[in-house]
Amino acid sequence: MAKRKQPQVDSIAVPRSTGTSEHLPKPDVIVDFIFEDGLLYISIENIGERPAHKVSTKFNKAFHGVGGAQEMPKLALFKNIAFLAPKKKITTFLDTSTAYFSRKEPTDITATVFYLDEAGTAYKKIIGHDLKIYTDIGYVKRR
Repeated sequence: MAKRKQPQVDSIAVPRSTGTSEHLPKPDVIVDFIFEDGLLYISIENIGERPAHKVSTKFNKAFHGVGGAQEMPKLALFKNIAFLAPKKKITTFLDTSTAYFSRKEPTDITATVFYLDEAGTAYKKIIGHDLKIYTDIGYVKRR
């Protein structure tokens, strides 16, 4: 049987249980790339009002950080966060922007985030990033 191509969506809620949670605020987990003073970071943040459970992230491409030594999508951080409190943010160092771009690492990266709410409703969020926007930003090295 042929697979049907899934449309790219921002966020999908897939009911897994019934209950009164429809009226509660929801978790809302994002993955973001942060540029600060010539350094790149990746953050996972629950910007929602409720906890997120079983958070995992898949990236569409392999990319390396920490001087090229670490394949970032393989970090445990992206495999399973059992509990991510509302408004909680976890940030990890990716690399210096100079090192990252000089290695010709990918700049168009899509992160797909999977998580559950307290009622067991599953969510999937697809977030596209274009790191090229950071290639020509000036910054001052701080001591």
